[in-house]
Amino acid sequence: MAAGGAADGDQRWLVECLTATLDTARDVRAFAEESLRQASLLPEKVVIRQLLLTSLDDSHGKIRTAISMAVAAIGQQDWPEDWPELLPLLLKLISDQNNGNGVRGALRCLALLSDDLDDTCVPKLVPELFPSLYKIISSPHLYENSLRAKALAIVHSCISMLGSMSGVYKRDTSSLMSSMLDPLIEQFSLILNSPVQSQNPDDWSMQMEVLKCLLQLVQNFPRLPEAKISGKMYTAILPSLWHTFVSSFKIYHLSSIQGSEELDSVDYDSDGSERSLESFEIQLFELWTTIVGNSRLAKVIGGNIKELAYYTIAFQQITEEQVQSWSRDANQYVADEDDVTYSCRVSGSLLLEEIVTAYEDYGINSILEASKMRFHESQESKQAGSADWWRLHEASLFALGSLSEQLCEAQISKEVSEQYLSYAARAIASDVPPPVKVGACRALAQLLPESNQDLIQPNVMGILSSLVDLLRQASDETLHLVLETVQSAIKSGGEQSTLIEPIISPIILDVWAQHIADPFISIDAVEVLEVIKNAPGCLQPLVSRILPTIGSILGKPKIQSDGLVAGSLDLLTMVLKNAPTVVVKAVFDTCFVSTVQIVLESEDHGEMQNATECLAAFISGGRQELLVWSGEQGRTLKMLLDAASRLLDPALESSVSLFVGSFVLQLILQMPSHLSPYIPDLIAAIVRRMQTSSIAGLKSSLIVIIAKLGAYQIKVTTTALALLISTRHPELSKIEVQGHLIKTSTGITTRSKALVAPDQWTKIPLPAKIFSLLADTLAEIQEQIGGGSDDECEEDSDWEEVQNGNTSIADDIIYSASVPSNANPSVELLNAMAKVFDEDEDDSYDDDLTKNDPVNEVKLADFLTNIFTNLWENDRPLFDYLCQGLSDSQRSAVEKVLRK
Repeated sequence: MAAGGAADGDQRWLVECLTATLDTARDVRAFAEESLRQASLLPEKVVIRQLLLTSLDDSHGKIRTAISMAVAAIGQQDWPEDWPELLPLLLKLISDQNNGNGVRGALRCLALLSDDLDDTCVPKLVPELFPSLYKIISSPHLYENSLRAKALAIVHSCISMLGSMSGVYKRDTSSLMSSMLDPLIEQFSLILNSPVQSQNPDDWSMQMEVLKCLLQLVQNFPRLPEAKISGKMYTAILPSLWHTFVSSFKIYHLSSIQGSEELDSVDYDSDGSERSLESFEIQLFELWTTIVGNSRLAKVIGGNIKELAYYTIAFQQITEEQVQSWSRDANQYVADEDDVTYSCRVSGSLLLEEIVTAYEDYGINSILEASKMRFHESQESKQAGSADWWRLHEASLFALGSLSEQLCEAQISKEVSEQYLSYAARAIASDVPPPVKVGACRALAQLLPESNQDLIQPNVMGILSSLVDLLRQASDETLHLVLETVQSAIKSGGEQSTLIEPIISPIILDVWAQHIADPFISIDAVEVLEVIKNAPGCLQPLVSRILPTIGSILGKPKIQSDGLVAGSLDLLTMVLKNAPTVVVKAVFDTCFVSTVQIVLESEDHGEMQNATECLAAFISGGRQELLVWSGEQGRTLKMLLDAASRLLDPALESSVSLFVGSFVLQLILQMPSHLSPYIPDLIAAIVRRMQTSSIAGLKSSLIVIIAKLGAYQIKVTTTALALLISTRHPELSKIEVQGHLIKTSTGITTRSKALVAPDQWTKIPLPAKIFSLLADTLAEIQEQIGGGSDDECEEDSDWEEVQNGNTSIADDIIYSASVPSNANPSVELLNAMAKVFDEDEDDSYDDDLTKNDPVNEVKLADFLTNIFTNLWENDRPLFDYLCQGLSDSQRSAVEKVLRK
């Protein structure tokens, strides 16, 4: 009696602890869990395990769950070595049809246990467990669907574990799966043949588990299903899967797309996974995508791809819930569509992409045919008076837009391309919910850049007209997408864009002005204006439209609203970029003085930064001609130097001077002769600015200027000397310069010796000296080519990136080669510095600014080769005479280029 009472007491304690683990109070749960953990470590653990197993059939579901969790936790540590009776007892409970609670408790325990088994336990578990699970799955008359679904979930866990083992234990896992596959496939087919009849998860929970199992089979055992394809059982799966796909769409269309059934709140299973009809459809799409991506299985369904695409597009329709949300706020449509959260729309797009990848042109044509059918259905619905006609229209555009790149690579026919562009344009102009118009914009933005321009021309005016109307009613969030679409349409419009410039430019300028404080929208607007500027025939009218307003803003910067001056300077820089001289002159006359004054007087960082970039664009576009446009001698240069002086002021905040590098570089490149007297002071100012800079980017840009200026000066000197000797003017020979050092004594030359006997030099004609220097330069270049790595032998910077020309001296000045332009280690160091500090600067515009200098484009190796070759061919006596003064290394370098 005492022993029996003790056992009852232990059982009560155990039940109380298990109940407490489900308490809502955290401290109660923590105490109960710790009590159970301590008890499981005691010698009496055997008694605890026995009590747990005898309580698995408790009539309370929460108690069963708590007991199952405890059994699984201990079993993961003790089974099979220290608890061999666990599995037989669980299997006995599963097989007892008269004890429904015991079956539920055991299945729950096995589900938890199977999720965390390792590769040593699974091969032992599966052969014993599968017959019992199969009995439950295959006995709908004995077991309710929830129990069958739980048994299928355990099968899924086992297949997943076997799949993870298949790489190491391929033969063992394949053998285990083969023994299970035939009976499983039969049951899978039967379960999938049951139509999905409602959105209630209880009605399709078994189908969901079957889909998960099939996904694991296809992913981890692709050859096993392929081996069964010819058999009757497996061929039944695809028709059954298709039946589930179609029947579930009917429910999804009714409950979600049309919203005719009230949507239940989202349900979750015991593992925390969402149980909703959409999650079921996403699982279906994942399985279809995996099947299509399997080369063997793709052959089996190849004849049904058009039908698969047809239903996929239907699944991608906007749901009623989305309509309500997006109609209240079309911005939410943009946010949701850019979100990576999975939905039927996203999953459907992934399936269509996989179809194109797997079936190429056949897949593309199938999708096009399916979308065409859906388009026609939408038009028929519209004509029949259906208020929902636009859903299929929008879904078809959404599907094609997501495949824009693949469709255009496949070079679809002119008729098809024009048709879909027309569909999108009509959607923008139609009286449809805002999300549809935004979706059409998205499709156009994706399709237009990829499409053949000749096919777009007939539709572009209609598209632009519709977009202009949409611009007038677009909200802040949707403006980005609309502006992006306008930009694509103008780029595609070619000469036709000229016709709409008077209409669209004022609207874009208005958008820019209204959103000047929003950097994203204002930048989008400027990019559209830049596209208009580059369109044929649009530059002059656009500049004429912009200049008066911008001129008045910059003329009175202190009374303007926040951001307007900085934005105007940004717009002005865009206009100046790559503009013809006549446009640069017009902008100069209106805005140059105001821009300089802003640099000299403004305290706004954004204004000064943008004004600095604008001045660099002025110099790049106007070059030396800029200096005479003001009429007064030296006035423009003084203004530019004053601006540089303020920007290089070491007391100025570093961020203000951020773009001074481009500005100073333009002064050096475009106005070298005028700037040369100021170079020493300019370099000193640059160094002082570097010393006080707190921004690494500013320091790097200033170092680049110094490094490039050093290399540039040496290149100028070398090319000048080469051109001088190529004239062969007789007066040059009358000029004598220092030649070689005359050795007058042996030993070390001390300071006292040097004072008594200074160095003596030979006197040689100037042509001989120049010839020797050029030969020495050529020798060092050849040494670098022969001894350096590929990277060391590349050109030192972006200064020398144009193609090689012919062998004439005049032409060669402005062409390039692929060897270093420096003839001196110090120049190599300068160029290396420039390259290193310039690598992190992502500024393609600076490249455009520097590429216009002809000296900058000289490649010294080719240039010197031509100098020596021409002299050798045209004046051999002079050439032989000059060679007499060369050293062995210099003579060898010259002979090498003559042998080419």
